[in-house]
Amino acid sequence: MISTLLIKNYALIDDIKVDFDAGLTIITGETGAGKSILLGALGLLLGKRADLSAVRDASKKCIIEGEFILKRFDLSGVFASLDIDYDSHTIIRRELLPSGKSRSFVNDTPVTLQQLQGIAPFLVDIHSQHETMTVASEKFQMEMLDAVANNNDLLIAYQAAFNIYKEKTELLASLLKKKEAIDKELDYNSFLFNELQEVNLKKIDQLALESELETLQNSEEITEKLSEALQLLSADEIGVIAVLKEVRVALGRIKTISTPFNELWERVQSVIIELEDIDEEINISSQNVETAPEILEQVTEKLQLVYQLQQKHKVQTVAELIEIEAKLGEKIDVTGSLDNQIALLEADKISATKKLDTLSKKLHKKRVDVFPVLKQKLETVLYDLGLPNASFTLSLEVTEAYKNDGKDALQLLFTANKGLQPGLLKKVASGGELSRIMLAIKAILAEYKQLPTIIFDEIDTGVSGEIALKMAYILEQMGGAMQLVSITHLPQIASKGKHHLKVFKKDIDGKTATFIERLTKEDRVKEIAMMLGGQDISNTALEHATQLLK
Repeated sequence: MISTLLIKNYALIDDIKVDFDAGLTIITGETGAGKSILLGALGLLLGKRADLSAVRDASKKCIIEGEFILKRFDLSGVFASLDIDYDSHTIIRRELLPSGKSRSFVNDTPVTLQQLQGIAPFLVDIHSQHETMTVASEKFQMEMLDAVANNNDLLIAYQAAFNIYKEKTELLASLLKKKEAIDKELDYNSFLFNELQEVNLKKIDQLALESELETLQNSEEITEKLSEALQLLSADEIGVIAVLKEVRVALGRIKTISTPFNELWERVQSVIIELEDIDEEINISSQNVETAPEILEQVTEKLQLVYQLQQKHKVQTVAELIEIEAKLGEKIDVTGSLDNQIALLEADKISATKKLDTLSKKLHKKRVDVFPVLKQKLETVLYDLGLPNASFTLSLEVTEAYKNDGKDALQLLFTANKGLQPGLLKKVASGGELSRIMLAIKAILAEYKQLPTIIFDEIDTGVSGEIALKMAYILEQMGGAMQLVSITHLPQIASKGKHHLKVFKKDIDGKTATFIERLTKEDRVKEIAMMLGGQDISNTALEHATQLLK
């Protein structure tokens, strides 16, 4: 419940503090006194978008602060899900700064507007004249039906299963989309991969091939020049080696005479040995030079293929081609891996679907079974509220798609008159009828679940006399089990409040301001007498007011 509301520098309010109590609190005041301002401030506190034009003095900070006692509710899970520290005594503060920015705090910890909006529905439920159409929404009607059917535990189980189903479905859709994209490239990637594999890149030495090609292309010239070299080196009598051997013989005859001659002989000997070695290698090379055209063609084709692949993949080396081949292989392997993942997810989705199907059928059955109870309760309350021929019909169809609250599509059909076909609430119910239906639903819900603080803003619109008195009794009964606030212009309803606040305007120093005061028993008699007969209070009005307050 809300225990205190502090408002500073908002609209016509300069600085007020309102204390609230358990039970039914009535708020009255003349039209334009500022009751809507009070609701506007409370809405701002609970996360509505800030309207900076509502700040009374734009040069000063506007502050709205509310204290909430949450001992009757265990909202720790709600707070935790929104990453807000929970306290059974919670203070919420909203500030509008002169700069135009706004700030929100829960127990002095800064929170976002989204976090504030997340906890708001669990704290205060405001029903203004403009929000009565909520009763016509399928979501609201389903929540009502589930409350009466005591479906809370079943819904928790269903929603847990639904979250798993949704997670698996979304992940499966993502993988299928990814696989579709991969499949489009698979053929091309496979072609590229096979093309590279056929070349057997790991066994190709590009530099060696290029050297071999160079040799093959010049084999005739190489053979010719090697032959010339052999002739010059080893020809009989005129070859270099033969001449050097004669030099060696000449020096051999004098090498014992002097050491320098011996050294010269040894050097010539070394040269002869080296040249004979060279001669042997040239001879071998000459014999190894390939001149076959078919070998030249093979090497040329192999190198040409390597060059084409390098150009195609925009690389310079065989090593880079090998790397590309490996990456293409990985891409192809991913397809197989995805297929396995998809198969597992499809199995998980089937399992989740079976569980959802079982739970949704249970929800459907309980909803259908409980509707006669809800119908009887609604029609009984509405009978007391002046709608003796009110009748409800439930249309609950099972849809194909799973939703957050089951597979049911709900239509609550209504007629207020005999002989007329029931229709959708938003089409056939008047504003006054919607207000009474809303009150009836809230009164019924209060029997089945703990509700947050409810604020009714002139829910009595369109009623008077005996019907207003019966509405007042319903509000009084609801107030016996919860905190309820009703803003009203009807004396019948005002008289049933456990507490009574009056909103009024007053001019101070040439400026109009809104104030709120708590009425005493005597003040309440006068206030209700004025509501009955106007500003000129008669004895009859006072007596009537006294009777209503008994």
